[in-house]
Amino acid sequence: MIASHADYKAYLEADRISLNRQRTLANWMFDDIWRFQRTLRKLEYLTNCKKNTLFRNLVKLVFIRQSVRLGFSIPINVFGPGLCIAHYGTIVVNGAARIGANCCLHACVNIGTTAGKTHDAPTVGDNCYIGPGAKLFGKITIGSDMVIGANAVVTKSFPDGSATLGGVPAKIISHNTSRGLLIKGHPGTCGTSEQS
Repeated sequence: MIASHADYKAYLEADRISLNRQRTLANWMFDDIWRFQRTLRKLEYLTNCKKNTLFRNLVKLVFIRQSVRLGFSIPINVFGPGLCIAHYGTIVVNGAARIGANCCLHACVNIGTTAGKTHDAPTVGDNCYIGPGAKLFGKITIGSDMVIGANAVVTKSFPDGSATLGGVPAKIISHNTSRGLLIKGHPGTCGTSEQS
């Protein structure tokens, strides 16, 4: 979780690397996903560090407008450093979810709670690739270095990590890891405990 200006800068840089974005004026101004992620991190910083309320509310308004325009329902303080949103389109994440460093997230992903529960949301480790249309529900734990295949529905824990999940309901379909499927913007493991 961003707890200082140094953390804020580190998260921004990790996200930029994971998104594979160069430091160009065109990317800074016109890359909608990179702009969204910068606003997400700015709002996390302003909220967690209890900065200027008026400025924080202005940034929150911009964040909400960007979220609606891009189809994202992503709350603050859920993702560790190195977030990569691959495409814009519907993405829904519950605020109780905790996701580690270097997560690559595709369109039509839903990370939610158990039906009727507010806080029973998934905990996902570092270096996870979540494919298009994947659904993760309930108080489950997904270990690090996982691949969650397109349209997989994950309703039980896979805490050991280092595998590929697929199917409905999801099961281990191979022991291939996320290595080569994502760019690690954050060099070490931050673990999901940092997100608590």
